[in-house]
Amino acid sequence: MNLHQFKFIQEAVRRNLNLTEAAKALHTSQPGVSKAIIELEEELGVDIFARHGKRLKRITEPGVQVVQSIDIIMREVGNLKRIGEQYSAQDNGTLSIATTHTQARYVLPEKVAALRNAYPKVSISLHQGSPDQVARMLIDETAEVGIATESLSTYSELVTLPCYEWQHVLVVPASHPLASKERIELEDIASEPLITYHPSFTGRTRIDQAFAQRHLSPQIALEAIDSDVIKTYVRLGLGLGIAAEMSVQDIVEDCANNGGQGGLVVRTAGHLFGRNVTRVAFKKGVYLRNFVYKFAELLSDRLDRHLIAKSMEGHASDYDL
Repeated sequence: MNLHQFKFIQEAVRRNLNLTEAAKALHTSQPGVSKAIIELEEELGVDIFARHGKRLKRITEPGVQVVQSIDIIMREVGNLKRIGEQYSAQDNGTLSIATTHTQARYVLPEKVAALRNAYPKVSISLHQGSPDQVARMLIDETAEVGIATESLSTYSELVTLPCYEWQHVLVVPASHPLASKERIELEDIASEPLITYHPSFTGRTRIDQAFAQRHLSPQIALEAIDSDVIKTYVRLGLGLGIAAEMSVQDIVEDCANNGGQGGLVVRTAGHLFGRNVTRVAFKKGVYLRNFVYKFAELLSDRLDRHLIAKSMEGHASDYDL
């Protein structure tokens, strides 16, 4: 048995047992992948996959255990590589970060710049996607660190820690009657066309829950994954915006410095939709290099190397925001 066979089986599972797609991802031939899997099955004396003709149909009962063992082996191979890089490359390497657009655009720039100042030999690879895609990139080890508000804590393969709290805000045209109200209630906006995030992004679930609890049916005029898109369409008069507070600093500064000449005002909405928690996540059992710990510490003053290491050992539930 060898690592190539393990890689082929891992990729076949990731590609929903489609060997053609697995071969493309691994830059090899489909017959080569199939042959390697059969050879490992013959060596182990068990079928890892049940077949219909030449097609893989499902993972067998012993196959489930084989795949779990292969995942552990490949994770530890990755750890060996990271340990070697840690001690031979003198903090020279690549940090792969998976995150959502809002985090990448509004939260991470200063953190990434600070990391580069501390570790100038480290390059950053930034992957953007939905919270579920962020989790999958961590599990598949495409990324080493994941940052998102939704979903991460629901994956048993991940260790997640809270970084910081934030609230939603209302983005209102300055000419709108509600712009003169300091405290806006759900009933005030339930009948207004609303522009906010796609259901899987940036705390949207809390928004939907708040309306449902009051038995209100909001009029969602437009959904987006990009806070800048939300602000743009509010400026065009399509409705009121519900956005993350970190994304509206430009509007807040415009109101403070120019009297709101940009045409928009911001009103807090934490009393309407509650507080959200952005979390940082790592794959369980993965060896973290020095600059990974440093980046996590930059994300939040609540995080330090000792706490993260303790959590990676299985004590994440001890950590309270």
